[in-house]
Amino acid sequence: MDLKIPDLNQVIIAGRITRDPELRFTQKQQGMCFFTVAVNRRYQDQASGEWKDLTTFVPVTVWGPAAERVKEKLRKGSPVMVEGRLTSSEYTDKAGQKRKELKITASRVQSMAFEGPAGEAAPKAEQEEPAAEAETKGDSSGIEEVPF
Repeated sequence: MDLKIPDLNQVIIAGRITRDPELRFTQKQQGMCFFTVAVNRRYQDQASGEWKDLTTFVPVTVWGPAAERVKEKLRKGSPVMVEGRLTSSEYTDKAGQKRKELKITASRVQSMAFEGPAGEAAPKAEQEEPAAEAETKGDSSGIEEVPF
């Protein structure tokens, strides 16, 4: 009997952007934006009892009009929540070594910054929802900004 295991590839992270997002365009003029999110995990060292932070740096790619909005609205230090799928790629570095990289191809990037009238915190959200597989189909017609 063959066991059916559902295919699920969904990742959600929250952290801060480590440098200004970088926007490029494909030959077909489709935008793609790259940035890295620093995600912290706080834990207590078992030996010393001291609290420590462990930071993971996660590369993220956003496609289509959402990529242009990310470049326009987010900067180094911006707190964000990213939702997407985990993808892997291989490349050869400058030293000729083959490398593998895991990254998130984002389906949603939401700013977690808070601003509002004095004494009132209101979330400022930019939510990008590209059409499924926009980077492979070249179709980004399902992308829109939904503020809440």
